[in-house]
Amino acid sequence: MSRIGKKPVTVPAGVDVKIDGTTVTVKGPKGTLTNTFNHDMKIRLEGNEIIVERPSEDKLHKSLHGLTRTLIHNMVEGVTNGFSKSLDIEGIGYRAQKQGKNLVMNLGYSHQVIVPETDGITIDVPSPNKIVVNGIDKQKVGQFAAELREKRPPEPYKGKGIRYTGERIIRKEGKAGKGKK
Repeated sequence: MSRIGKKPVTVPAGVDVKIDGTTVTVKGPKGTLTNTFNHDMKIRLEGNEIIVERPSEDKLHKSLHGLTRTLIHNMVEGVTNGFSKSLDIEGIGYRAQKQGKNLVMNLGYSHQVIVPETDGITIDVPSPNKIVVNGIDKQKVGQFAAELREKRPPEPYKGKGIRYTGERIIRKEGKAGKGKK
C-alpha cells in the first residue's frame, strides 16, 4: 500500500465535497475547485474523510494512488487556507509595484515588465523588493511564481534577479579569481 495514498483526507467544517465518479468538487470559504482524476481510482466520501483506493497492484495504479490523494488534499487545503509563494527581487534599481491589477517591474531592461493578474491568482507587493503570489490552486500559484521568476532569473556572479524567498543561489567567482598559469 502507498503510505501517502492510504491516508484519508480529512474534510474540515465549512468545506463541501461532492464526488461524481472520478470528478471531485471542493467548495470552501475561499472558492471552489473541481478536478477529474483517472477513471481507475476509486474515490469515496465517508463521514468527513475522503478515501482513495486503487483497483490493483499494477505499477500505474500504484503511482496514481498517492498522486490522486495528494491532489485532493491540496484542493481541500486550497479552499480553506489558500497557497502563497513569495519572491525577492535583488539588484540595484530592480523593483516592483502594483498598478491596478498589473504588476509593473523594473528589472534592468530598457523597458518595464508588466504582468497582469490571472483568474484565481492575486499579487501583493508589500515592499518594492518583495512579491507575494496568492491563490487557491497550488499548481497555478507555483506556475505563476515560476513565470515571474523567469522574467529575470538570478545570475550566479552578483546574485541579481528574482528568486524565491529562501532560495540559495550558488555564486561563482569572476575573472579576477582565476589563477595565473
